[in-house]
Amino acid sequence: MSEIDILSFGETMAMFVAEQSGALASVEQFHKRIAGADSNVAIGLSRLGFKVAWLSRVGADSLGRFVVETLAREGLDCSHVEVDNAHPTGFQLKSRNDDGSDPTVEYFRRGSAASHLSSQSITPTLLSARHLHATGIPPALSASAREMSRELMTRMRNAGRSVSFDPNLRPSLWGSEQEMIREINRLAALAHWVLPGLSEGRLLTGFEDPADIAAFYLDQGAEAVAIKLGPQGAYYRTHLDQGFVAGVPVETVVDTVGAGDGFAVGMISALLEHQSFPEAVRRANWIGSRAVQSRGDMEGLPTRSELIAEFEAAFASKLAPTSLVYATDTVGASLLAKGA
Repeated sequence: MSEIDILSFGETMAMFVAEQSGALASVEQFHKRIAGADSNVAIGLSRLGFKVAWLSRVGADSLGRFVVETLAREGLDCSHVEVDNAHPTGFQLKSRNDDGSDPTVEYFRRGSAASHLSSQSITPTLLSARHLHATGIPPALSASAREMSRELMTRMRNAGRSVSFDPNLRPSLWGSEQEMIREINRLAALAHWVLPGLSEGRLLTGFEDPADIAAFYLDQGAEAVAIKLGPQGAYYRTHLDQGFVAGVPVETVVDTVGAGDGFAVGMISALLEHQSFPEAVRRANWIGSRAVQSRGDMEGLPTRSELIAEFEAAFASKLAPTSLVYATDTVGASLLAKGA
């Protein structure tokens, strides 16, 4: 059996978060953290007890060392992170909004080390992972990173591993909207579980209704789709079942960044534990709601003990016992039938 439960890949940037509210130009003090949707999910899964391998590139600079050291402290296997002597580690500036509104984020990532990811980084060890999580961000960074994403997803699915995909659209990184839609949908067709937001799904498919968006991806080859509806919750659909799971009420929203990553953590962790799709969406909604109550992109993601103490205690009558059990066959009807 593989020593890697989950393989995730992408770009982790250094992030400088404003200590004061207001326009970034007027802020004088920042707090250094890390940022990146892909690594947020990897960290969340590591906190829940999964062995997560992280595939990426950083520059041979102080920010690169900071990124790797931070990820390693979170329990990620960073032995597959390459140090690039020719290109820098990307970083971003993030505003502080005390009213709970979306913060302003400025990116400095063009030509970064991670944009030079390529298929040459794929090794047999990485391909032995039980699950692959991918997003639409690495494919937007460069042609070589896009090819690596496609090859990883294809080879993992062909090998009988489960694959999840969050579109995580970044329009500013693409040459055109048409190119983004075409390439993201090509990748989504390689995944078992597709996890778009409602606005993303509408743009990518041309359909308005969540049921039609989900049907589009099921027809393309997905085995299940969960569509994020923000505070309202999420809609899910498989070939056997469909439904709506209400969101978790939040009294005060602190920071909305990372909510979708928390949702992905909940979905992937629960499905790899053989929970049903409705149960997975319920956990995903809860982790997403927890994420928006903390300042920072991944600070609100729970540990396994917090999941048990807070979430499983609250939903004890509705949930099956949680254990780290994995599907050893191709993810398909045998797994999804548990959610019927």
